[in-house]
Amino acid sequence: MNVLTGPEWRTRAARHRERVEPELADVIARRDRGIKHPIDDFLFHYYTLRPSHLLHWHPGVGHAVDAGDELLDQPFHAPRADGSVALDVEGFLAKRGRTVKTAGRLLRASAAATPRFGCFGMHEWAMVYRLDQGETRHPYLKLRFPPGELAAIVEEVGCRCSHFDAFRFFTPQARPLNLLIPTRETQADLDQPGCLHVNMDLYKWAGKLSPAVPSELLFDTFLLARDIREVDMAASAYDLTDWGLDPIRVETPEGRAAYAARQRGFAERAAPLRAALIGVVDALVARSDATIAAPRGV
Repeated sequence: MNVLTGPEWRTRAARHRERVEPELADVIARRDRGIKHPIDDFLFHYYTLRPSHLLHWHPGVGHAVDAGDELLDQPFHAPRADGSVALDVEGFLAKRGRTVKTAGRLLRASAAATPRFGCFGMHEWAMVYRLDQGETRHPYLKLRFPPGELAAIVEEVGCRCSHFDAFRFFTPQARPLNLLIPTRETQADLDQPGCLHVNMDLYKWAGKLSPAVPSELLFDTFLLARDIREVDMAASAYDLTDWGLDPIRVETPEGRAAYAARQRGFAERAAPLRAALIGVVDALVARSDATIAAPRGV
């Protein structure tokens, strides 16, 4: 167990807050005024963490902090015999053991899979396929094409979505157009590191594994998810120019090439974050096994 002194962990906590606050200032201001935003709304509604969760600092599994009584107010932290405070691994696994197991299985599966870059973002188009403007999931956003023209683009480019949590939002008319039929049961077989949604979901798993995940890693996954969501929406059928996002015109060969290049960049950026999350899962399991194996009273 690595024990951080009071000055060490308070310096880290202060630096973390200094990093996070400017990134979330606009988010909090819009939330307080009830202003919709196509990127922020997804990150803080579809994913369940709030800005306050990102602002709090915690060291993660395998680390204790000296003189850290204020961390006792955060979930799953407990005092140790030496007076330091650390993650209560036993309590955490009692509540979230199934989540740890699922996260480990899916993270390892996607890490081992071959990345694919040929979907061209058509999943977002399939979610509005054959819908009128007011029927979409984001009715406050304009579509770049009328429904008939949009449908023709989807049919021409084709749908190759492999991620269940994107596919489940396809319109009923669009589902038969997809080359695959992803299900929750086949998710580990189909998730792959070229998929934007699989890489955005690193933020989901970091949140579900927190506070076992260090706050710095959690925020790294948030920044990645935010950047991916911008590309996801810029390549969609929605018009986001009012939000400062120029379209990635995946209805053209040039746009599809640009989208695939972005996918490759995100896959490279996601790889070390995925590996770090797998490390968190391994550390939780190792400490759990050690607790079970240790004689009573040790």
